[in-house]
Amino acid sequence: MISQEIKDLLEAREFISVASCDLRFRPNAAPKFLLKVEGSYVYLVDYVIGRTFSNIKANPRVSISFFDNNSLIGYQLNGKVEIISAGQEYQQAKEQLQRREVDLATTRIIDGVLKGQAHKAYEVAAAQQFIILKVKVEEIVHLHPGGFLKRERV
Repeated sequence: MISQEIKDLLEAREFISVASCDLRFRPNAAPKFLLKVEGSYVYLVDYVIGRTFSNIKANPRVSISFFDNNSLIGYQLNGKVEIISAGQEYQQAKEQLQRREVDLATTRIIDGVLKGQAHKAYEVAAAQQFIILKVKVEEIVHLHPGGFLKRERV
């Protein structure tokens, strides 16, 4: 299970970097919209059905990475992906995604007004086609300042 501390760090982000690799060892890293963290799973939205999607179909292993600016600890969440593109779980994720998109747009508008900043776009463009990447986290790597690594099986 993903600890509450790491879950809180993840849920403070809207987008997170996901690295994948095809069978010819060509890497790809791309930002994905974070939908939710539940148990040992991280649910991501892939709006651009491209390189990440084709890599996962060939090799379903990914690495999610992010950084905690307060502790200066980086994290890798490594695991296996299930592609969700239809069915009840997809419909539930789609409804949750619509709520998250409204929340994100509202937050960006309020933040922009309070800071006197204009954004090029306030709302997340709702794609007509998207998939859910359901990542079963199997390993968490803590990357401490000074190069110390701590690996933990989930």
